[in-house]
Amino acid sequence: MQLLTQLYTHWSGAAPARVEPIPGAGSNRKYVRFYASDGSSVVGVIGTSRDENHAFIALANHFQLRQLPVPQVLAVSSDELRYLQTDLGTTSLFDAIKGGREAGGRYNQHEKELLRRTIRLLPEIQIRGARGLDFSQCYPQPEFDEESVHFDLNYFKYCFLKPVDLDFHELKLEANFRLMAKDLTAEQTDSFLYRDFQARNVMLGADGQPYFIDFQGGRRGPFYYDLASFLWQASARYPNKLRRELVYEYYDALKHVSEVPPRRHFVDRLSLFVLFRTLQVLGAYGFRGYFERKKHFLESIPPAMQNLRELLTLDCFPYPYLMDVLRRLTELPQFAPVEQQPAARADGYRTTDSNVYQAHPTDGPATFSKYDGRGPLVVRVFSFSYRKGIPDDESGNGGGYVFDCRSTHNPGRYEPYKKLTGLDEPVIRFLEDDGEIITFLDSVYRLADAHVERYLQRGFTDLMFSFGCTGGQHRSVYSAQHLAEHLHQKYGIEVRICHREQGINQVLGI
Repeated sequence: MQLLTQLYTHWSGAAPARVEPIPGAGSNRKYVRFYASDGSSVVGVIGTSRDENHAFIALANHFQLRQLPVPQVLAVSSDELRYLQTDLGTTSLFDAIKGGREAGGRYNQHEKELLRRTIRLLPEIQIRGARGLDFSQCYPQPEFDEESVHFDLNYFKYCFLKPVDLDFHELKLEANFRLMAKDLTAEQTDSFLYRDFQARNVMLGADGQPYFIDFQGGRRGPFYYDLASFLWQASARYPNKLRRELVYEYYDALKHVSEVPPRRHFVDRLSLFVLFRTLQVLGAYGFRGYFERKKHFLESIPPAMQNLRELLTLDCFPYPYLMDVLRRLTELPQFAPVEQQPAARADGYRTTDSNVYQAHPTDGPATFSKYDGRGPLVVRVFSFSYRKGIPDDESGNGGGYVFDCRSTHNPGRYEPYKKLTGLDEPVIRFLEDDGEIITFLDSVYRLADAHVERYLQRGFTDLMFSFGCTGGQHRSVYSAQHLAEHLHQKYGIEVRICHREQGINQVLGI
């Protein structure tokens, strides 16, 4: 620390007025903030590896020449174990989007805009940053190759698979690892692979613009890696819808600085790198968590395992033995999904004792409302006559949706159907042959599906749909019955049907 202070004093011409330690993260480097008497500040760094420091300094200087948003290196000790850099402030992107992360992935518009701004800058450092870059300066190696892939996959094997006592055939697994390594390195690229691109390594300057730090492990390599690293960072809990939006933002930004592969090819390659990155971080979490006992990394394992579960649903990876190992890994009791482990919430409410309603992999994270999280969702569907009024909502939730069927062709106008209802085959054929009711219900289904899925996510217990027509006999009965059957079949939930004017009640049970 004394030598770093001497470097600052030599650079600034005066001793620091104040020195403030900066908490570290996963690396062994130490950071401090030096304040001058006028309140201005710079960051001092003490590294344990001269080669790693040299790589950062060389890359930072190159990126500065390319006018990319990175810190400027201000002074370097003769042994390159200490250096000073511009102070980018105290707010990382990780800090700035804390609210959305803690809300289980429900990011607000400001947080989403920060993510979009960041992801659109990534191609700049990957493509523009690679132009004229001397990759021999990179540490510990200049290029992403099969050897580095094998290193990371074996890191996963020895630091995660073996400590959790999962039985596997090592030679079969190695054979799949070799295939995966060949596939990951099959395309030659001239881009800069950041390697540790995550929200913690993006600082928001005083102008609110993102700046990139901690790129000293970068090398020549495929740009898919960084996108996978950022969007599938386990602790970030980005919902899949937001991920898709950010992938599109990245793809669009990439087109402005480089030729891009066809979208289908891009998505397929990205999926492969997401799988690889997931295994790599599990290896890191295993080492830092199981061996070094660092709490942050242990807490990151469950969301990383959830990422892995979602990847396994894709069923598109040509590594059958590896896929079998990973499936068995996700089924180990210690990695059971949180929603399958009954637990009391901090606010005193409990989640349901079993996973009654399984979320779809593309849904956002499941959360439970402390006002309504009492059990599985029950949907009530009514048909009624407007002449006798809209059905009352006995649950107290406010009545849900009311749909007016009177715009569709009315079979009640014709003598053959006057004594029948929307449950009778002649009326059903009339409505479906006419087709207006089908178009009407298509819109209803889309709205109802979105609402039911969201209610399942949030643990709500009651939702009501009502369909009205002139007499509550034909169109409303048909519509209510078909929506009820649609929801029960698609989601397996309990649906209670009440055709009020016909005196018919029915329960579609679980």
